[in-house]
Amino acid sequence: MTFVVGENCINCKHTDCVEVCPVDCFYEGPNFLVIHPDECIDCALCEPECPVEAIFADDELPEDQQLLLDIAVELAESWPNISEKKEALPEAETWNGKPNKIELLIK
Repeated sequence: MTFVVGENCINCKHTDCVEVCPVDCFYEGPNFLVIHPDECIDCALCEPECPVEAIFADDELPEDQQLLLDIAVELAESWPNISEKKEALPEAETWNGKPNKIELLIK
């Protein structure tokens, strides 16, 4: 099992989760974070830290977001690693909870 960042992170990008990760398996893009599934140790520390509830165990990832697991594998290979908390994106609160944000993901 691994943890996956869901679509609610898109255009929000809170980074509370990266601060608690003991293995630094988060990677940062312009408007989204991913967890490298081969580096995640399934500790679940990140899940409760996400203020927009965008982190899921892979077996609990909503059906319409399953492609985010494959996207995480791809993007974790090219995006930089992040291990310290940063400010969320300026419009984070506006985007929180909006549906169908996968198409807005900037690779």
